[in-house]
Formats: sequence, C-alpha cells, structure tokens
Amino acid sequence: MAIRSATDVFSEWATKNKDEGMERGHAASVKAMLELAFPNLPTPYTAVDLGCGNGWVCRLLEQREECRHVVGVDGSEVMIEKAQTLGQGEFHLARLPEWRPEATFDFLHSMEFLYYLEDPAAMLKMIHAEWLNEGGFMVAGVDHYLENEDSHGWPEALDVHMTLLSEAQWKQAMIDAGFSDVGIQRVAAKDDFVGTLVMFGKKDSN
Repeated sequence: MAIRSATDVFSEWATKNKDEGMERGHAASVKAMLELAFPNLPTPYTAVDLGCGNGWVCRLLEQREECRHVVGVDGSEVMIEKAQTLGQGEFHLARLPEWRPEATFDFLHSMEFLYYLEDPAAMLKMIHAEWLNEGGFMVAGVDHYLENEDSHGWPEALDVHMTLLSEAQWKQAMIDAGFSDVGIQRVAAKDDFVGTLVMFGKKDSN
C-alpha cells in the first residue's frame, strides 16, 4: 500500500470530526507546554502554531491579553477551513517545510507535527533561523518517539511516514539548530501513556 500524506489523513479526520477528539486528547499536554512557555515570553508577544489543525491552540492564545497576534499554519485544507470557521484569527494553508512566514514571531508552538517530516532536524534549524525573533521561544510536543513503544506501530497503522527519534536525539537536534537553554521532558503521563515528549528552547539575542 502506498504511503499517504499526513495532510490527507488529517483532512479525512477533520471531515469525520475526529479533530475534536484530537483536541481533547492533547489538551493536558498543550496546557503543560504553554505553562512552560509563558514565563519565557515578552509582553506583549506574537505567536504561531505549526500544525494548528482546527486552530484550537490559536484560540486559547487569543484569549490572553498579552498575546498581540497569533497565526496558525497547517497543510490540511479541511483543517484550515474549520479553523477559519471557528475563529477570527489568521490561518494559512501551507506545506511545510517549503512555506515561509512573512514575519517572525516571539513564540512558536507545535504539537504532533514535527515527526511527520522527513527531516525534522532541518525544520528545527529553519524555525530557529526564519521563524523566531531574537529572544524568541519555541516549545514542541511529540507523542511518537523511541521511548514511547506504543507509538512505534502508528506509521504502519496509518500508512503515513513518521520519523522516529529518541529523547536524546530530539534534544541534540534542538541544540544543533542553535537553540539555547534547551530542555526536554515528558508531560501528561498517565497509567497507559508514558507522556508527551516536550522540547523547548530560546533563540538568543545577538
């Protein structure tokens, strides 16, 4: 069977309203990720969500007084259509890593996006160089990683490419991309789930 694109899978899920389940399933992880990020952000700040899906994280950020502007980017047309219907924010239908933003941001958030890329380490370098302002902060979460053995069968089950990296490899990729104060930890673990692997770091000011 031919490998499907992740954007096709997500569009199918959005059509079946599975995006609502994704939102509920990732809520605890994203809450923890945002709590890690907020103390590191300027006031006010601009933000972007890579792999924004139906825009639910963008809508969370829009509710915060200190967030001046937030942008969502996703490769699924159906997801972006939903995001535009559900919120008033700025959303872009875009294939990554090819697409580039017109402006840079103080904060970049991403949940369950990076491992769908053939070369996520290259995307991290691009984020550092072309997506963030000096002093900007990035936080990203992935549930498909080496230490989460339950996730190893996902690529075959979905017929979708997923890059499998270990905690140490993700951390090194952040360091190699140029981020400072790099941290990596698991959040939202529970009895049947080892937790979302979260990586975060800062782009130093020159």
